[in-house]
Amino acid sequence: MAVPGIAGDVATGCVGPTFGIVRPAVPNTRVDFSPYGQSVFADAVDAVQSVDLAYDALINEVDAGKMRVFLSDVMFDQERTADGRRVPIPFGKGDCTVFRKVMSTEDTIQEFAPALRTEAQGKAFRLALQVLGDLCGLGTNYFDLDNVGYVKMATEVSSNNSALMRNIRRNENSLQGALVDVSRAVMACERRMGKSLLEEGDVSVIYDDSVVQDTASEKQQDMAEVAAGLMTREEYRARWYGDAAGGSDAAGALQVW
Repeated sequence: MAVPGIAGDVATGCVGPTFGIVRPAVPNTRVDFSPYGQSVFADAVDAVQSVDLAYDALINEVDAGKMRVFLSDVMFDQERTADGRRVPIPFGKGDCTVFRKVMSTEDTIQEFAPALRTEAQGKAFRLALQVLGDLCGLGTNYFDLDNVGYVKMATEVSSNNSALMRNIRRNENSLQGALVDVSRAVMACERRMGKSLLEEGDVSVIYDDSVVQDTASEKQQDMAEVAAGLMTREEYRARWYGDAAGGSDAAGALQVW
């Protein structure tokens, strides 16, 4: 099906495309049949606005709840105006914490400190962040404020952020085709510039799972098992280099890390 405004074919002289379209693994709900996808925030505009509203309410609560000091007239210096009147000298035009009590001589200094509702405002702000993370497909803990500050084990990260991990897998699957196309295009351009390169064969993409796992430690452990004879070299290469057979059969394949 032809898409308006997009050329059907462009002759580049290469066998495959010289580009890869990278887009989030989110269905486009704005434009039908669009190949470009949409932002993860596209269906969370209301949630973004609620976060902004809750944040403004929290800041306004702190600003409006500042301590006020009421001072009697006798605490202010006075100056004469051009018409001879005596007027108090203000502390500053932009000062909103010190006020003058007119015609008062009792309680020369009086403080007023209203109770802050920051706890309720903070809960509303945190709830707005959780809703934003959920609508973006990142999980309720992604933008959360309280679930930080200590080290978590890999299993705890996976269980507490299951929505985020599923979203990562979906985006990895969506990104694989673009990485393969770009890898083939780079090698094709190198050949057209005179470089003698072998055929890339089957291109595969291997993603590092270091977000959840300590990849360096696992590779070190596998190397120790190979040295101890508990794992073969072929098994090691198949796991960490994506070799199908661990030997010469994989020499014609290209892995993208």
